[in-house]
Amino acid sequence: MVRVIAGQFKSRKLKTLDGRATRPTSDRLKETLFNLLQDRIEGAVFLDCFAGSGSIGIEALSRGAAMVVFVEALPGAVQTIRQNLALLGETARERSRVVSRKADAGLMCLERSRLKFDIVFVDPPYADAEQYPSVFQQLQQRELLNDEALVVAEHSKFQALATRVGHLERRRELRQGDSVLSLFHFKA
Repeated sequence: MVRVIAGQFKSRKLKTLDGRATRPTSDRLKETLFNLLQDRIEGAVFLDCFAGSGSIGIEALSRGAAMVVFVEALPGAVQTIRQNLALLGETARERSRVVSRKADAGLMCLERSRLKFDIVFVDPPYADAEQYPSVFQQLQQRELLNDEALVVAEHSKFQALATRVGHLERRRELRQGDSVLSLFHFKA
């Protein structure tokens, strides 16, 4: 069971996908993440890339993000995100958008929309580690980041990420169990 930890939708239960197609972020790691983001989340434009059930983006909405975009390729996961948004009454509002595409195609689609993000959460399947540098590069090449944006990557403790990718520089790394949150700061 996944739940919203704080904010407008606090304690609300969210649907998740059955099986191993996605790996939900633990409540403990999610709480750590949002403690780090608490000064940035209010009014932010947030991208949940490889969104799974959408729990990270929904947590951002619950805590006051102005807009959340969910990018997810798996049809079952996209359906779950939409169901979760409907459960929370967010489908008729204009605070969220679901992009049903693989990350590279989704980011291309977002480039055309001219959206720029303040916070990006990147969490591909751990077995798909080549996605990290690819997404980091595309976020910059497609000009999807506001100056001073924060890109957070959740990854396995066995996966080392570069300390710098273009104008993204890792400033902090937090380990919790087998997972790591790497925080990258963007300066154009």
